[in-house]
Amino acid sequence: MIRTDVFLKAVQERGKYDTTQEADRAARVVLALLGAHLVGQVRAQLAAHLPEEFALILLNPLQSAEPLSPERFVRATAAWIEGATEQTAAWDVSAVLSTVADAAADDLLNEILLQLPTGYDLLFGRPQPT
Repeated sequence: MIRTDVFLKAVQERGKYDTTQEADRAARVVLALLGAHLVGQVRAQLAAHLPEEFALILLNPLQSAEPLSPERFVRATAAWIEGATEQTAAWDVSAVLSTVADAAADDLLNEILLQLPTGYDLLFGRPQPT
């Protein structure tokens, strides 16, 4: 399990945020939305790789009626972050999910991507061969 400060520092560096508070806000929103898309053991296994406070967010997600396409996921992120645009939300999603990808083992990331609509591999910064 990665420590909270290490996780947030990685998100902050990737997102080029001025403060860890900005990185924290992005991480909370993105993980709450991601948690709504993952089920069962995959969600629990990913949570085990995250700092406890972020694992709890992933395990108690926002509700989603249907899996969101990557584009709609970015739009939903923008809606939850005050002052965000789709461009800044795409940056937020990428900063958080690429950090999550580094925290998870490759086989777990592959299982995560199998539960998500096509195109999420790019959001995680791990393009898959087509």
